[in-house]
Amino acid sequence: MKKVGMLVLIFCLSLLAACGSSDDESKGSKNDSNASDKKREITIEDAIGEQTIKGTPKKIVVLEWAYAEDLLALGIQPAGVADIDGYNKWVNVDKKFAESVKDVGTRQEPNLEAISRLNPDLIIAFKNSHEQILDSLKDIAPTVMFDPYSEASSKDHYQNMVTDFKKLAKIVDKEAEAEKELADLEQYMNKQKQRVADAGLEGSKYIVTQAYTAQNTPILRLFTDNSIVSKVMNNLGFENAYQPDKFDKYGFSEVTVEALQNFQKENLQFLYIVQKDNNIFANELKGNPVWENLSFVKAGNTHQLPGDTWTFGGVLSAKVLAKQFADAMVKE
Repeated sequence: MKKVGMLVLIFCLSLLAACGSSDDESKGSKNDSNASDKKREITIEDAIGEQTIKGTPKKIVVLEWAYAEDLLALGIQPAGVADIDGYNKWVNVDKKFAESVKDVGTRQEPNLEAISRLNPDLIIAFKNSHEQILDSLKDIAPTVMFDPYSEASSKDHYQNMVTDFKKLAKIVDKEAEAEKELADLEQYMNKQKQRVADAGLEGSKYIVTQAYTAQNTPILRLFTDNSIVSKVMNNLGFENAYQPDKFDKYGFSEVTVEALQNFQKENLQFLYIVQKDNNIFANELKGNPVWENLSFVKAGNTHQLPGDTWTFGGVLSAKVLAKQFADAMVKE
């Protein structure tokens, strides 16, 4: 019996030693990982200049929707986002925010106190809206600022969207995930392009508009070739009929319905985005001869898109746009 007891004791001591060794190895691995993360340092060019980011940001506050969407595409939940309710209303993508994500005010006027309470290790800002509060943001956490409307960026909003997505992926150490997401986007775009070709619509001219009323006047935003909208349409095999005389850095021109008379000879596809409570084509322009006598209206080549068609988003929104455009015109 003494021998049996001794054997049991030796076995238990060996087991404890093995567990202790395993725990030490695990702790050592975690410590090595943390040490490696602390040593990590990357440099990117943002809207202000060269920015050096130390470590890998984990708690990120995002003040513009496109970059919040990009984090979701990379499998990261932000700590805080500006105007979550607005995002959920307008940005129509499959990946959603977790309940843990906090609202930090509006995109134009973020709540600095709410941001500070989250103790972020990175803030992603938008130059058009946040340049004036940049110093205050930097007092809270390192801040990266993007500007899709700079002279260089605005020449091709789609390419700039891809470039910013890659920069963001580099910051959060998700470059492989970003490349996969971009490859998936290209493959998906090609699938929708094939649908367009199979329907015999490849090469068709188009106009895409986001329409609404301002001071009781119907206004149409016609998207130009530098916009994400037009890039997606062009990638699907269509040709933009709207070629303005003047370049617009925002990717669209605002016109009235009379401007559409310039396209009477065009056998084009007219796609429009309106809200249910502000559909100018069903209300203000109903019975309007200028609208109803347009050749593409008479031909039935008008296609309504969902009200939450988001035209200023990231890679996830670009995929949604491709499907919505194809769905609107291709009859299965």
